[in-house]
Amino acid sequence: MPEVIFPGPDGRLEGRYQPGKTKTAPIGIVLHPHPRFGGTMNNQIVYRLFYMFQERGFTALRFNFRGVGRSQGFFDHGVGELSDAAAALDWVQTLHPDARGVWIAGFSFGAWIGMQLLMRRPEAEGFMSIAPQPNIYDFSFLAPCPSSGLIIHGENDRVAPPEAVQTLVDKLKSQKGIVIDQQVVKGANHFFEGQVDELIGNCSGYLEKRLAQVEA
Repeated sequence: MPEVIFPGPDGRLEGRYQPGKTKTAPIGIVLHPHPRFGGTMNNQIVYRLFYMFQERGFTALRFNFRGVGRSQGFFDHGVGELSDAAAALDWVQTLHPDARGVWIAGFSFGAWIGMQLLMRRPEAEGFMSIAPQPNIYDFSFLAPCPSSGLIIHGENDRVAPPEAVQTLVDKLKSQKGIVIDQQVVKGANHFFEGQVDELIGNCSGYLEKRLAQVEA
């Protein structure tokens, strides 16, 4: 798992990168939780999602937003972080111009950034939005949501209350041409404490289902 430093819009960005074994391997990019609350690319859920993509033959990338770890710059309330995510995807796509599609996964704050990145990248085939916070962040830009994906959250999440997430899911499900899968992890809090294995298992199952549909 090579450590990488690549150019971002506000200085260098630090990441971990694993190329796929084939020239056309799809790309999976994983976005971490809020930098002001300890979020880094080494968050357990981000780390596990990275390996989930890698184990399925993807080219995988996770990285630190500006001002986190060895990434340069300062926290920018989501605006700069979206630019960081776009730069990270640009960087890996330059290395893998023949990649067949992109998947975007984000956790918490990273889910909000990931869904905005999804709107900018028509090549994105799917997304995983883990514990999104529509009670805190504005998701109205998803009009319409450009691709099918998974929204997964905890039953006992007090940071992103299930009813707020449900409102977002219902809105997206009313849009034509995409399919939104929703999964609620019973008993789980915002950080899926003690239930990360179950969370990753659900994400893996969803990814395998979608990949099987492509191959069918």
